[in-house]
Amino acid sequence: MNLSFHFILTTIFIVCFVFSMLINYILLRFAQTLGMRNHDQHQIRWNSDSKPSLGGISFYVVFLFAFIFTIILPHKSAGFNSHIIGILMAATLAFLMGLADDAFNTQPLLKFLTQIFCALIVIFSGHCIMIFENQFVNYLVTFFWVVGLMNSVNMLDNMDGISTIVSIIACFFMVAVNVSLFNINSYATTLNLGILGALCGFLVYNFHPSKMFMGDTGSQFLGLFLGVMGIDNCWNNPTSLMVHGFPIANIVIVALVFLLPLSDTITVVVNRLRKGNSPFIGGKDHTTHHLFFKGLNEKKIALLFFAIGIIGILLAYMLVMKFSFGLFYFGVFYVILIFTLLFLNTIINKKN
Repeated sequence: MNLSFHFILTTIFIVCFVFSMLINYILLRFAQTLGMRNHDQHQIRWNSDSKPSLGGISFYVVFLFAFIFTIILPHKSAGFNSHIIGILMAATLAFLMGLADDAFNTQPLLKFLTQIFCALIVIFSGHCIMIFENQFVNYLVTFFWVVGLMNSVNMLDNMDGISTIVSIIACFFMVAVNVSLFNINSYATTLNLGILGALCGFLVYNFHPSKMFMGDTGSQFLGLFLGVMGIDNCWNNPTSLMVHGFPIANIVIVALVFLLPLSDTITVVVNRLRKGNSPFIGGKDHTTHHLFFKGLNEKKIALLFFAIGIIGILLAYMLVMKFSFGLFYFGVFYVILIFTLLFLNTIINKKN
């Protein structure tokens, strides 16, 4: 049975990878204008080249394929129907909002309101962070987590391949954990595997020098998807360390898996507030940009982020599979070290 399911999972990944490459190739040939702005519109972009924002379309199409495959599999989860329907509804809303923004450059308020609705759908469909005794507080944390990660992935999409690589790392962690825990027929496994294939297929066109961007269509969808999967597989993952009934190890697992988007977002927000600027107005002040200012090229930055992320999920995986205090403290040290180095790099001025 396990061998059969492993074969099926491998087939899903390969099909989604090839399907993603094919979709993006077709879109790149026949839909060259989505996400491009008029030259007279003021925008702050790292890459000044005009490239279509098409990646999110392939993400959603492959997601629908993985979703259809998922619903035909037998599932053990009691709340399977409401859970997976909630994912579909919220992901579709996030995708449509991102698509509208890429096509028509919608107002930020509309984007924020849509993110709020996405978070509410997630909560009411049964996906909720369960770390506090007070359920209202859990709902509140879940709300801020979903909205925050949707914005975080969007903010990190500021250089070729970065958001794609970070999302690949997170999806790979969730697939690895579920397969290792023999949850191979869960919706978390099949959906993450499908998105993993979609991301790998898109990275072929998004790695520097990129041919296309994922746009808000992709970043909003991915932020929502990873937010939900982060709840199910990181926040609510059973671990061994509880402090006064509080699952502190889960916080460390979340920080390790989502280390890069969280570090970049916190760094940017803090620095902009320090300078009296709005954290919601874009700029060339992200952790990736400052690494470039210090002399790393875009390919090296992407590879550096890949290495940092891989180490993070490796530590998180070991904490889930075989908890130990040594691993826990090293995980805390790693999170603090990476965040501190990335943050300090943004406030230390370049010599030239």
